[in-house]
Formats: sequence, structure tokens, C-alpha cells
Amino acid sequence: MGVIGVQLVVTMVMASVIQKIIPHYSFARWLLCSGSLQWYQHPTEDELRSLAGKQKGQKKKDRKNNGHIENKPLTVPKDIDLQLETKYIAEVDTLALHYFPEFQWLVDFTVAATVVYLITELYYSVAQPSGEMNISVVWCLLVIAFVLKTLFSLTAHYFKLEEGGERSLCITFAFFFFVKAMAILIVTENYLEFGLETGFANFSDSALQFLEHQGLDSQGPISKLTFKLILALLCSLIGAFLTFPGLRLAQMHLDALNLTTAKFTQTLLHINFLSPLIMVLLWVKPITKDYLMNPTLEKGSVPLMTEDTYDTLRLWAILLMCMLRLALMRHHLQAYLNLAQKGVDQMKREAGRISTVDLQKMVARVFYYLCVIALQYVAPLVMLLHTTLLLKTLGGHSWWVYPEEDLPCLYGVHSDFVNGAAPAAAPTPATLVESGARASVAQLSVALGGLRTVFSPLLFRGLFSFFTWWIAACLFSTSLFGLFYHQYLMAA
Repeated sequence: MGVIGVQLVVTMVMASVIQKIIPHYSFARWLLCSGSLQWYQHPTEDELRSLAGKQKGQKKKDRKNNGHIENKPLTVPKDIDLQLETKYIAEVDTLALHYFPEFQWLVDFTVAATVVYLITELYYSVAQPSGEMNISVVWCLLVIAFVLKTLFSLTAHYFKLEEGGERSLCITFAFFFFVKAMAILIVTENYLEFGLETGFANFSDSALQFLEHQGLDSQGPISKLTFKLILALLCSLIGAFLTFPGLRLAQMHLDALNLTTAKFTQTLLHINFLSPLIMVLLWVKPITKDYLMNPTLEKGSVPLMTEDTYDTLRLWAILLMCMLRLALMRHHLQAYLNLAQKGVDQMKREAGRISTVDLQKMVARVFYYLCVIALQYVAPLVMLLHTTLLLKTLGGHSWWVYPEEDLPCLYGVHSDFVNGAAPAAAPTPATLVESGARASVAQLSVALGGLRTVFSPLLFRGLFSFFTWWIAACLFSTSLFGLFYHQYLMAA
């Protein structure tokens, strides 16, 4: 079976679902409007006048008739007895939110791509097709492309701000992550077992053989230094994109801890905050892999699991931590929405006066930028999830704890093109054209099979292991810096 089969049918059905059904039954809209999130409404000018004990002034038309026009803004004392009214988020309220279309599209498309991936994995486990392209890889790559595009838009928004230092902070973290990536890439496989060295060596040898088979003289597709330099630049870009999501996560984590009193929820919040660190340690060989695979006992080391089992358990651990972060999303968003009341309470402790317009903006700004915060929370999660899915599929891993020895290879060349076709009969004018067409198809298939050997599972396993680890490392680094900033520097 070729590409036109079950996978194409699933893709066409899911495309129809995205176009026809998801706009009416949106998972992104349900996350915000399910009745669990409350936002604070800004007070009207009449309410502020009433609390300040002021009478309503003359209308603008009357002031013109009296010969003067007042442009002085209305001010109220900062210590005014103001209590903000709360309201559950409704669907009509989302129309005023900034970046709500981007948030809705990213979340709903991610759900659709994940469903396609699950159906495709079920199809591969039941039918076990050979020589067929896994179309769920395309869906996962599209999800990562949309995530990067969204994070680029959010980072560009910070670059447009003239004040506040966001631009300098983003550039500083980009250089920091570039240096950090260069330092990580020189660490040997004995400490960080990504498999980059093995994957690049296999890629270089296979590419050199492929070029020689095509009659081209080459010393290799790319040098190791250039390869690592490109990876470092990509890591720097990803780190810059994840700077503000990590800083915002730290602030929401602290506010969510103060918001809840249940010990179990607080424990889950701490695990959620430390989950990127746990993911990072899963690739540190002396700390986790050596102790889990060969723990040292009194009578010596006893192997508990194979490397394939450890790789499978690592994939499941990442998926569980991603699901935990999604489950705690509403706690973090509600903690952000409470910043409106927190800002009013802080204002009451200050002396002086504030204009009613500035007070209304201070309260309303929190709700209007809710989807920006939601994107900063969801986008790294989605990118980490689908990078892990690509690691499993393209890296040749398995979801089973004890995988079988003979699993169907995604990049295997069809046996007809390896062993050769059956001997043909005596050529006739009708069969010459047909045999020529078959020969062209066979040559094209052999060429594609050669490319599949160049881009082998070893290469993809090294690349996606590294990028999965790097995303988790960036999230933990930025969130740890944000925790230090909000806990100590802001308090000082």
C-alpha cells in the first residue's frame, strides 16, 4: 500500500473536521470558557466617582456654552475602597482578547495532529505496513512550525516596545544560550547520551556512499564543526523564544502556590515546575541511566532493564509530565488573572492620586492579554510534546516497555528493489515501454531508498533527543531565573 491509503483517508477526514467541526467545538475555547476561570472587570467612571465622593461634572456641551472647556482628567485617591467585580469568562468575552485567533488555531490544530498521530500509531501496530511513509510525521512538523511562528510573533512584539528592557533581555539570553549550546555540544557521550556523534557519523558515511553511487565526487556533505555551529544557532534562537515564557511561568508558579491551600495541589505545582529539570536529568548518563540500568548492590551491579526499555520509559515520563502541565494550566491562568486584584491592593498601599483612565487600563490590561500568557504557557508544552513524538517515530523507538526484536523499519527499502525483480520474458514492443516505465520507477525508488539510508533513524534519534533535551533545559533555565527575580530581586 502506498501513501494513498488509510493514512490519506485519516488526513482528509481530519482536515474536514478542522474546517467544519472544530470552529463550533473548539478545545481552546473550552479551556478558557468552561466556567473555571474568573476575570476582574474594570470599574466604570461613575463607580469611581461614587467611591471618591465626587459629583458628576457638567457635560462637555454645557462647558462649551459656559465659555470654557475642561481637559483635566478625573483623578481618585489611590487608597480608595475599591472592590473589583469578578465574572466567568464567556465566549463573547474572548472576542476582545489579543492573540485569541492564534491561540485557538494552535491548540485546535495540535489536538487534531495528536489525534492523527494516535490513529496512525494504532494503524502501524495493527497492520504493520512496510515501505509506507508515516504521514503523522508531517502533522507533527507542521505543529512545530506553527509553534515557532507563534513564538516568533510574541518575541517580535517585545522587540517593538521602546521601554522596559525586554529587547535587551531577549538579546542577552540569546547570547547566553548560544554559549551554553556550544559548551553542551563539546560534552562527550559518556555524560550526555544524545547520540549526536553516532548519528552524524552515520549520516556522513551514508551521504558519502550515496554521492559516490550517483557518480559525484565529494568529501562529505558537511563538516562536524559546521554541523554543531548550525545546531548552536538554532539553540540560541529557541532559547530566545523561550525566555519570556519561562519568566512568566515562574511568576504564575509563585502566584498559584499562594492561591491554593491544598497540599496535594501544591505538590503537583512543585513537580510541574521541576519537570523540565527531570527531563534534563533523563539524558545525563552518570546520574540516571547508569543507576537505573545497572544499580550497584552489595553483590555487584544487576542489570534491571535494557537500553530500549530505558528509552521507552523516558518517552513515557516526558508524556506524563506534559499531561501534568496541561492539567495545571487553569491554576496558572487563574493566578495570572488575579494580578488585577493584586495590582489594586498594591495601589491602595501607596499615597497620591491616579487618573480613572490609568486605573481602568491597569485592571483591563490583565484580561486582554490572557491569550498571550496562555500561548506562552502552551507553546513550549506543544513543542516539547511533538518533538518527543518525532523522537519516537523517526528515532525508531517503541511505546512498549519490552519491545520486540523484529519491529517494522520505517526506512527499510522494499525487498523488490533490494533483491531484484523476477526475470522478465522476451521483450516485445508493448512490453518494452512498460519495462522502461518500470525501470524508471525502480531507479527512482532506489534513489529514494538511498536517501532513506542517508537520513537514518540514528541521525533523527540524535537530533530530536538533543532538541527535546534543549527545550526542557531552556524552560528550566529561564523559569529558574524568573523565580530568582520575582522571589528576591522584586522583593528587594
